[in-house]
Amino acid sequence: MTNDKLEALLEDVARPYRSATRLAMLCAACAAIAGILLLGLAGWFITGAALAGAAGIAAIQAFNYLLPSAGIRLLAIGRTITRYGERLYGHKAALSALALFRVRLFETLLAKPATDDARGAGDLAALLIQDVDAIEDRFVRAPGNLAAFVGGGTAMVLTIPAGVTAMCALAATIVTVLVLARMLAHRWLPTRALRIQNDIATLKQLFVEYAAASPEIAAYALARPVEALLQAQAARLDFHRTAFARAEAALAAIVTGAGSLAMAAILGLSTATLPMTLLAALAAAAGIEALGATVRSSGREAVIAAGLDRLAALISAPGRPATGFCKLTGGQIRITCDDQAYSLRRGDRLAITGCSGSGKTSLLEYLAGQRSTGGEVEIEIDGLAIAPMVSEARRALFALSPQSALMLAGTIEDNLRLARPGLTEEGLWDALEVACLAQDVRAMPEGLATWTGDGGARLSGGQRKRLSLARAILAGRPWLLLDEPSEGLDPKTEALLLTKLETWLTQTGTGLVLVTHRSAMLSLADQRLTLAS
Repeated sequence: MTNDKLEALLEDVARPYRSATRLAMLCAACAAIAGILLLGLAGWFITGAALAGAAGIAAIQAFNYLLPSAGIRLLAIGRTITRYGERLYGHKAALSALALFRVRLFETLLAKPATDDARGAGDLAALLIQDVDAIEDRFVRAPGNLAAFVGGGTAMVLTIPAGVTAMCALAATIVTVLVLARMLAHRWLPTRALRIQNDIATLKQLFVEYAAASPEIAAYALARPVEALLQAQAARLDFHRTAFARAEAALAAIVTGAGSLAMAAILGLSTATLPMTLLAALAAAAGIEALGATVRSSGREAVIAAGLDRLAALISAPGRPATGFCKLTGGQIRITCDDQAYSLRRGDRLAITGCSGSGKTSLLEYLAGQRSTGGEVEIEIDGLAIAPMVSEARRALFALSPQSALMLAGTIEDNLRLARPGLTEEGLWDALEVACLAQDVRAMPEGLATWTGDGGARLSGGQRKRLSLARAILAGRPWLLLDEPSEGLDPKTEALLLTKLETWLTQTGTGLVLVTHRSAMLSLADQRLTLAS
């Protein structure tokens, strides 16, 4: 069953575009009505004109062709405009809501503790792309489903002049089509659709993972086996797509055949004149054809459900109680390790040292809310143990610049603006000055618009480190957590960074917890915690 949190998120992202959705539904209903009226009126007009022509000159002169022809033009123009309106407003609402939904999912991924999710990059890419695409139908097909039922109702109304028997025959045909087609759709399409969904996700996952391993693939001459594996997966996907297309074609044939049967039934049972009979018959065929939209959408329900289930699992909270969430200010931190207690107040600075593998990085990630456990180290914030707290409580207090910073495949400005919304360009440059990266960025031809590449590949290790530091500074949290901030820097740049960080910390009153192997950086801290191996 779909997670309530996911449903609330979908409702939240759709709310700003609800008016556009309503307009799309209105346009879709009007387009369906106009289309059926157009076909029916055209049939009546052609038949009536033919009968008038066969009756002689007097009948031709008496036949009013101006009003029907004007009505046909009006309905054709109206159908075109309303169909365009349906596409415009429907896709505007759907694509805008999904774009916002992806942003929220991306924020959720960034905020996830490291131990809460074991998915690989390829699987996460499939989640953000494929599974969100799957639920697009939830937004896009809503106007079409309404139009289908409005079209069926319009066709029923237009068959009234043909007699009650003819109208009942159409009603029976519509009910039979809906029941039979939806039953067959649920039987034929879900399994095939899910196979396509899984195949696409697998293929995207393979592409992402092999792209990340491209140097090793080239070095060990594994290009051909990898290509063969990808081709096999692509062939499997094509096979399942073909099977799905055949099932959809069979459903379309049922709907088309039902339309023909409805026309034949009305032609045989109608008690009206020939023009009115043809009007009713053509309207019935168009009404049943309109039902094809809701029949086709039946096959997507399983895909949508699968995508929702995977996304619900992604955003589900760990389920811990939010102990002290509203009370935390970060005014006091107490760290207990090996029977030693360290008390920090806002603005204090602590350096954590120790040999490799002693848990320095894990301790920082625990503080930042990216780990659910901190080993044997006990930490309290504002007198409350952080172990039972939700991760969001800690993330609101700490800005972390990790040892291996993750970079968005975008511009320098894109990566900086991940820190928090509402940042000004002046603020970005100020943070770059503190991180000793402003001069490097100004020397780049495109400045803040410089493309960093996949994972920051176009930047040096030292530049990525300082960009991560600038991003943490921009977060504006009470505490700054730095993991080897001067790694990859030459002594001159390290000394300049030390001076600028000292000035910034003093001016802002930001607290500091620092992990470093470089002795020069230790002068930033007034307390030191050494972890045993």
